[in-house]
Amino acid sequence: MTTLYKITSLAEWASAVAEGVFRGAPVDLADGFVHFSTASQVVETAARHFAGRDDLLLVSLDASAFGDRLRWEPSRGGALFPHLYDVFDPAAARAVVDLPLGPDGRHLFPELAP
Repeated sequence: MTTLYKITSLAEWASAVAEGVFRGAPVDLADGFVHFSTASQVVETAARHFAGRDDLLLVSLDASAFGDRLRWEPSRGGALFPHLYDVFDPAAARAVVDLPLGPDGRHLFPELAP
């Protein structure tokens, strides 16, 4: 089983839970898909795209739940990143945890499942 990770704001996630559907962050909506990362990608994703933000959550999901709506496409340096071409039910999340900043200003991650 492959675990996918989505970094999202507290406000975006709260809205998704209230609506019963996660449509994506503004960047996802602009690109036409929900950006996910794998365990080996998510720390760099946080550093590149969410540096200094202290209002974040780390959502983990099972990749197999998305079937053919999930595509693995080249991105940073040719690495394959998971992109979901659909919305998803926030209830599908396996875990949702805070993603706080450490004293060095980098995000503190929990143990990540592969």
